Order: sequence, then C-alpha cells, then structure tokens
Amino acid sequence: MNPIYDQLKRPLRDLRISVTDRCNFRCSYCMPAEIFGPDFAFLPSDKILSFEEIERLVKIFVSFGVKKIRITGGEPLMRRDLPVLVRMIRAIEGVEDIAMTTNGSLLKKYAKPLKEAGLDRVSISLDSLEDERFLAMNGNRGKVKTVLAGIEAAASAGLYVKINMVVQKGKNIEDIIPMAHYFKEKQHILRFIEYMDVGNSNGWRLDDVFSKKDIIDEVQKLAPVKPVAPNYEGEVASRFRYEHGDGEVGVISSVTDSFCGNCSRARISAEGKLYTCLFATEGTDLRALLRSDLDDEAVAAKIADVWAHRTDRYSDERTAQTASRRQKTKIEMSHIGG
Repeated sequence: MNPIYDQLKRPLRDLRISVTDRCNFRCSYCMPAEIFGPDFAFLPSDKILSFEEIERLVKIFVSFGVKKIRITGGEPLMRRDLPVLVRMIRAIEGVEDIAMTTNGSLLKKYAKPLKEAGLDRVSISLDSLEDERFLAMNGNRGKVKTVLAGIEAAASAGLYVKINMVVQKGKNIEDIIPMAHYFKEKQHILRFIEYMDVGNSNGWRLDDVFSKKDIIDEVQKLAPVKPVAPNYEGEVASRFRYEHGDGEVGVISSVTDSFCGNCSRARISAEGKLYTCLFATEGTDLRALLRSDLDDEAVAAKIADVWAHRTDRYSDERTAQTASRRQKTKIEMSHIGG
C-alpha cells in the first residue's frame, strides 16, 4: 500500500463510484423534471465505465489505502446486474466496506442478492412519509409504500440501513417529526440533509435552507437529544442520540457548517471522471486513460498526482465565494452521486 495525501495532508480513504447517470425519480433538488425531461440525452452505454473498468480502478485506489467503497448514481439499481459488480469489488483484497445510496424504489427486488454479493450497508433516500408531498418532491415518480417496502427488505436481508431526508423550507419541514418518530420506532438511523448547492440545475437558494439548528429544534419537540462523538474521523453527519431510550439521528449540515477539514473522499462519475470534491467544477478523465494503452502503474501515477495537488475546501470557502463559485458549471448530482 502506498498512502497518498493532498495539499492539506488529507489521506485518500473513501471512493464513491457512480454507476449510471439515469434515475427513475425526478427529485427537484437533484434531477428536476423540467430539465431532465423525456428528451434529455443521458449517457450512452459505451460512455459509461464497464464493470471491469470499475474493478480495475478500485484495485488502484485500494493500493493507495482506500478501504470504503460507496456505489451511487443516478439510481444505481437502474444499472443492470449490479450484484455482479458488488461481488467483483468484494473479492478485492483491502476493501473493508461496501455501501450503496439508493432511492429504494427497486430495493425490494435486489436487497437479498446485493447482500449475498457482499454489500454491507445501504443509505435510502426518503423525504416524507406523506404521499402527496413525497410525490411532489420526486416528480410524481414513486410512492412512500414502495420505498418503505425496500427499507424492510434491506433490513430483512441483513443490510445495515440508514435513511436520508433532504429538508427544504416550503416543501417538507412538517415531516421532520413524523420521520424522526417513525424511524426511531423502526430503529433505523435517520439523517437529515440541509438542502445543498450541488450542480446548477436545482435552482438552489440559501433562503430555502432549513439549518441544522432548526432541524434539531424540531426533533427536540419529539424527544430530547444530545450530541455524541463521530464514529470515525471525517464523518460528515453530526450525530445526536435520544436521551431516553435507544436510537439516534444525524444532520448533514452541508451549508451551515464546514466538513472539509478531514475529507478523505474521491468520486468517480458515471462517465469515468475523477472528482476530488462534491462541489467540483471539473474532473479528470480516467475513462480515456483506462481505454488507452497505459498500464495500471501509469493510471495510478495520474490519480496520485491529482490527489497530491488537491486543495478543495468548498464548504470553508462558501460564504466568501458563494456568488462567484455558483457562476461556474458544477458537476450535477446525477453524475457524481452523493
């Protein structure tokens, strides 16, 4: 293993891989239907990394000390034969944890084969327990009961489950307490996510952000909570445990707090570009390197060089640079995952 560090002495430890830019939902904060409509040109299959190319990259990243892999999209379960990829990654020596982020709509079908292939954890997006609001947020594409069935299937299959809820003013603030109550009873960790300025298509405005403090104030109306230490260095979510009884919630305060200081994540987009920040404006084309005559050592050298020059501190810099940074074309969430 040859550990590599960026300019701020942050190691590379986590790799997030988008396996498709397609999704069967049209969530307003990620893939709004007015932009990602029937005529939108998604990537053709030959422009997306093959499973063998992903496997090759994972082996290279593991050689740098990467231990955790997260599969994302788009909606990753729209990628055919995804359990095959999970099995390939599971067989790579050095991989300690494989997770997936999904909208849960197809999870009832795939939870068991994914667990059998070697998936450890799943983060499932659900923004409301009330069908009308949930449909309004996902572009009329999915019902609550379908996602809940996927959650139950994942838990039954033995996958560790977390729930992600994006909170927006004027959209679903009234769902914070019902969601907290429901998943406290189900004993699944619920993570609230501040509405964040990823990409350029979601019409993000600071006025629409419901802050971490406001979220926790709402949760306290259900039951008192107290902050607890992170599970590991660089954990993105702030953790809060219920004072009476079991259970916890988390808040990913991507707007009101900085979480760049210990960031050890690299991201590969659906078309094979390497991004060193969730809020990146440009990436490095790894697909072209993989499809050239370069060997693994040469590809690894390029990746190491990119990470060695990394200085990303977007959430630290946001306040001072919000206007100027938003004028640039940032990578869309549907390409890079969460």
